[in-house]
Amino acid sequence: MTQQQYWQQPNQGYGQPPVYSQYPPQQQGYVQQNPYQVIPISSSNRLIAFLLAFFLGYLGIHRFYVGKVGTGVLMILTAGGLGVWWLVDIIMILAGGFRDKAGLAVKNWS
Repeated sequence: MTQQQYWQQPNQGYGQPPVYSQYPPQQQGYVQQNPYQVIPISSSNRLIAFLLAFFLGYLGIHRFYVGKVGTGVLMILTAGGLGVWWLVDIIMILAGGFRDKAGLAVKNWS
């Protein structure tokens, strides 16, 4: 076969290009979440938790407010973890990652 004949032959063996999905493939251990799933949130007010944490956080009052009595007592005994625990809690409240005793996110500002 000459070089000219080789280039004139149609591509054989390649078939159709693969079809790509907009979703990642289902793999073992991969759980696709429902975008319409309702995630329960805490009834505690985020603004109140923030204000309590900002002004009385070294005493752990914001933890008593969301029902975490044990860690609230620990914050009293350690003065808010020498300020580190207090600062982390303020950041978590502002970022929306702070949770109450039941594990529900404290999200509502009003």
